[in-house]
Amino acid sequence: MRVLVVTAVPAERDAVVRGVVSATETATEAEAAETAEARVSVPGGRTLHRVVRPPLTVDALDAGVGPAAAAAATATALTAAELGHTPYGLVVSAGIGGGFAPAPLGSVVVGEPIVAADLGAETPDGFAAVTELGFGTVEHLPPPALVRAVAEATGAVRGAVLTVSTVTGSAERAAELRRRHPGAAAEAMEGFGVAEAAAAHGVPVLELRAISNAVGPRDRAAWRIGEALDALASAFRHLPPALATWKGPSR
Repeated sequence: MRVLVVTAVPAERDAVVRGVVSATETATEAEAAETAEARVSVPGGRTLHRVVRPPLTVDALDAGVGPAAAAAATATALTAAELGHTPYGLVVSAGIGGGFAPAPLGSVVVGEPIVAADLGAETPDGFAAVTELGFGTVEHLPPPALVRAVAEATGAVRGAVLTVSTVTGSAERAAELRRRHPGAAAEAMEGFGVAEAAAAHGVPVLELRAISNAVGPRDRAAWRIGEALDALASAFRHLPPALATWKGPSR
């Protein structure tokens, strides 16, 4: 199966690649011998970082920050793959993010579902999601069997991952998001954009986030970005076996 992993920045992409490559440590000698890395250009001036470990091919792409950049880059990569007759069977939005309880610093969250948390309108009665206005959608649900397999393989917390265009920086907004989304486990900026592009191409989507900070007042001294990147790499080290057991769509 071919998997497209979309991150925001190169540091996240490199953690993903590091994790997939390190999975060869548990591979058989024959599997390790077949593992290869490559760089592949895609339209828009971006480069896929490819790791081939049969039966998986993982392409990691840093798409930029925010849902719009993520959607555009994901759609471009998916279209290029379709035109090249090498379509993807899964798209994964991955990176670091803020955590709500019960997702502590250094933990990993698998999105169930992926939610656009600030797509809507302010009204006299408070926030109204775009679906309440009669438009579009505000969530994508990854395949339940895949979510279970990934959570078991990586030890990830299962919960909603909220996509926002403005990162939360106050206790008041954190509380408001938890009120509207009581199942929230993490907050990030790209997942819903990736999911929208994947849905448009009919490809299943997953979101994985390693927690670098608590959602709430902005305190850079409390961030644990290095630890979160290591947790992201560790998750992707354990991901290939989970994907190998998942019976994905026939593409």
